[in-house]
Amino acid sequence: ASVVKVVRWGRSVYANIQKFIQFQLTVNVAALTINFVAAVSCGHVPLNAVQLLWVNLIMDTLGALALATEPPSDELMSMPPITPKAPIISPIMWRNILGQALYQIVVLLVLQFRGKDILRLTQSNAEQTNMTIIFNAFVLCQLFNEVNARKPNNINIFEGIIDNHLFIGIMFTTMFLQVIIVEFLNKFATTISLKWQHWLVSIAIGSMSWPLGAMLKILVTENRIRSMQMLYAHLKSRSHHIS
Repeated sequence: ASVVKVVRWGRSVYANIQKFIQFQLTVNVAALTINFVAAVSCGHVPLNAVQLLWVNLIMDTLGALALATEPPSDELMSMPPITPKAPIISPIMWRNILGQALYQIVVLLVLQFRGKDILRLTQSNAEQTNMTIIFNAFVLCQLFNEVNARKPNNINIFEGIIDNHLFIGIMFTTMFLQVIIVEFLNKFATTISLKWQHWLVSIAIGSMSWPLGAMLKILVTENRIRSMQMLYAHLKSRSHHIS
């Protein structure tokens, strides 16, 4: 019984580390790419230093606390043992990281270049409103994707979420703080108060990460990834043989 408990918790710790790494890399890839492309093309970045510090607080502190406290599940014991040479970032994690990051990059860069026309922002502070919507949508993307990170390879990402009171508390706390920053700390975060329609737009952009995650898990399954790896290894061995 003690050995079973040790294995159960050992696998849980390893899985939680992977969840946090997946969540962290998604945030980093998206933020760096968005700011780099915007800086090169427009000369200014949509996410300033204070906003990135807040995103890092979500990612490093609150995100780690939420994902690292996931209790062990029964499905961990049905998984095969992890070999010592196995990379900590698995192909499944790369699928989730690149899929979610690509979605955020495309949507937020579209808002960066065409946001004022798409959202029909014609007021004098249209540019500042558009930048605030980009920041708000980016944070909400991370908030929704944090739920995705709980179950990297399960379509039902809500399984057991009600039992994890700390995770739910952190999610609501993060959302509450985001509202405070956007609506009341305008000078500090270089934001502007948003209308309820703009909040709905931000929530809609963030919530799309849920159906996107399910679609990725259906289309790019673990078996297909394994088959692609075997095909790549076979082609690589053939090319070495021919050379």
